[in-house]
Amino acid sequence: MKKNFVIAATTSLLFSASVHADQFLNIYNWSEYLPQQLIEKFTKETDIKVNYSTFESNETMYAKVKLLDAKGYDLIVPSTYYVSIMGEEGLLHELDKSKIPAFNNLDASILNQSFDPENRYSLPYMWGSTGMGYNSDMVDGKDVKRWADLWKDEFAGQLLLTDDLRDVFGMALIMNGHSVNSQNEAEIRQAYELLKDLKPNVTLFNSDAPHTPLIMGEVNVGMQWNGTAYRAMVENPSIQYVYPEEGTIFWMDNMVIPKHAENKDAAYAFINFLMKPENQAILVQEIGYAVPNLGALDHLPDELRNSEVIFPTTDVKQKGQFLSNIGDAVSIYNKYWLELKR
Repeated sequence: MKKNFVIAATTSLLFSASVHADQFLNIYNWSEYLPQQLIEKFTKETDIKVNYSTFESNETMYAKVKLLDAKGYDLIVPSTYYVSIMGEEGLLHELDKSKIPAFNNLDASILNQSFDPENRYSLPYMWGSTGMGYNSDMVDGKDVKRWADLWKDEFAGQLLLTDDLRDVFGMALIMNGHSVNSQNEAEIRQAYELLKDLKPNVTLFNSDAPHTPLIMGEVNVGMQWNGTAYRAMVENPSIQYVYPEEGTIFWMDNMVIPKHAENKDAAYAFINFLMKPENQAILVQEIGYAVPNLGALDHLPDELRNSEVIFPTTDVKQKGQFLSNIGDAVSIYNKYWLELKR
């Protein structure tokens, strides 16, 4: 084990040294999804300057990358189903695993997913869940156990939904007993009809920072990602996170290198930097999601290592569903999504 570690560490150092000091790394990521201290630490260690841009939805990210013909950015963080879409359309660089010694230290149980068999194009960044959050000072926890509870009349004008069509339709599909990855228009329309009935309760859609309206009291209940809920709980212990009884939506965000990225060596250097256990631990502490290198657990305090908000139980995982590619059915979802948000 020690021998393998020395070889991996040496390879990583040699690879980092091959990157020119005046090089830039252009990252395109979700809002509030990479701690500034890690950006500064990376630049200090490698002399590579980081240009950091953010997006609020996979759809926005995809449209921009496609418009730019996979140029302009060196590292992007799409969710599960967009990795397969972008890979199929030739927008992604096929990863050279010999340049990623950290790959051998990752949790094998979350590798080789259906959206990217053998991890040809992607590596896990963080993974998490979409469940429900509420303010226990304003809402009785007994009233927030199931997705169906969000339809209660008492939550009129108090509800937040993520601004993510797969999350929102996934919730309704689960309630109707269907797969979150349904490509059946009748099932998608049935979900739409259910969501129309929820609309009077909805105050806003927010995927930029959905925990902020909950903390500020603009809403009292609604959809949350477990990481945003964790950050809300740090600021206000009255905030609670719930895995819905009908089943939770699971997702994974992934690091990919665009096909025509100009600074691929810098991207590989950042991937190896970010996969170090101590840096993975910083991600967990700051962002509140599970990470692929389980060595991070050795760098976390007990309250985080044992947090079921960050690391769901086996029972919760078995009842949940991972989002995956829905192919051409995305146009059906988009049609009903636009109708819903009118």
